[in-house]
Amino acid sequence: MWFQDEGRFGLQGTISRIWGLKGKRAYASKQTDFEWVYVFGAVCPATGQTHICLISFADTSAMNGYLKDFSKQFPADEHVLMVLDRAGWHRSKALRIAENLTLLLLPAYSPELNPVELLWWQMRDKHLGNQVFETAEQLDREVVNAWCDITCDPEAIRSLCLFPWIESAINN
Repeated sequence: MWFQDEGRFGLQGTISRIWGLKGKRAYASKQTDFEWVYVFGAVCPATGQTHICLISFADTSAMNGYLKDFSKQFPADEHVLMVLDRAGWHRSKALRIAENLTLLLLPAYSPELNPVELLWWQMRDKHLGNQVFETAEQLDREVVNAWCDITCDPEAIRSLCLFPWIESAINN
């Protein structure tokens, strides 16, 4: 069972909490450029495995490319259940789903049920917050580095993403 989601990261960055000296105002830089990269990511909470693709847009075409790349990671005789939210491109009639994949949609407006959301939060809070990126290429590099830093330890991913209800669903 894998969980999939898309995260949008931009040159504008994310303002996050910072420490400041007592009695002094803490400052963080904020950029105002409008360029983004979308991270199509998936996690298997049971094993701690992850999979990502960086794409410059999010639509049915991008999702088709992601699903094609994702399905190649598994042998033809292995079937994967992918749980995802109800974004328009997840429900599109033009979506091409590989034979070794089954998609299961989460209830509407329930991002708290998708453990990938925690990875986006970790990336923004611990790695990408309060930074100014000079170019889109630098943003891409930093997003990949943040993903790698967060997902390098499968056991840490399991402890973060293996919600009790997911563990119960896997064991039953």
